[in-house]
Amino acid sequence: MEKQYYAEIVFNKEKLSDGSSIIVAHCPTLGIASQGATIEEAKKNIQEAIELYLEEMPEKYDDLQTEELPVFSVIEVKRNAQTANIVR
Repeated sequence: MEKQYYAEIVFNKEKLSDGSSIIVAHCPTLGIASQGATIEEAKKNIQEAIELYLEEMPEKYDDLQTEELPVFSVIEVKRNAQTANIVR
């Protein structure tokens, strides 16, 4: 069975200088970013960027998770609040 690797990807909506929006996809583990007009496009583009990167730097596979999927959480931060609440 082929070993499976998992890369954590963070998606953020950002505004360009002309006011239009894009989705930026970032893999913090490998330090790679890409973008797209939609989440689906950004996901496709970051996957391609990661695959190309790993072709050139196969030793970086060791930086990726292999046994468990990454854990992700979102916190809600309220303006003027003293605490943050974890959203599940």
